[in-house]
Amino acid sequence: MPLTTLDPNTALIVIDLQKGIVSGNFVHPIADIINRARILIDAFRANRLPVVLVNVTGRPQGRTEQGPRSSISFSEDWSNLLPELHQQPSDMVVTKRSWGAFATTDLERKLKAQGVTQVVVTGVATSVGVEATARQAYEQGFNVTLALDAMTDIRQEAHEYSIRNVFPRLGETGTTQEVIDLLAKGV
Repeated sequence: MPLTTLDPNTALIVIDLQKGIVSGNFVHPIADIINRARILIDAFRANRLPVVLVNVTGRPQGRTEQGPRSSISFSEDWSNLLPELHQQPSDMVVTKRSWGAFATTDLERKLKAQGVTQVVVTGVATSVGVEATARQAYEQGFNVTLALDAMTDIRQEAHEYSIRNVFPRLGETGTTQEVIDLLAKGV
């Protein structure tokens, strides 16, 4: 289903485009994902709409079948946002320790305080940070749009499953250009 509309106060949420993550082996060229995210960032800024840059600094401490989480260590600059995003003082920066950007942060409160009713979500990884954030946004009552060509994953099957089976149940999906076109029509 094509994108139909963007609410007048829509925010862009860019997930985990940070130094320690973008060096992974993604199924799509990460430079293309970063470029499309940057195009969206520029368009949202030009329209004076909120831009949220999300990074992750670790993992929840819960027990998993993959072993203890405390044994994983991250370099000092692992969570640094990419310079290509050209972080601005007006951007919201949200640091999380979970998959989704809403669960362990005050992002919902910040967005609702600004009157935001819709979010466009992009970044990495499709089946983890992007999907978890989209699920949480939907559960908090936000309209959700996902820019499919501005996200990627380390596993093709996970990326495709999220796009085909999960995202249509959470909101609307489209391309970076379709989001830009809706912004150009005036939100």
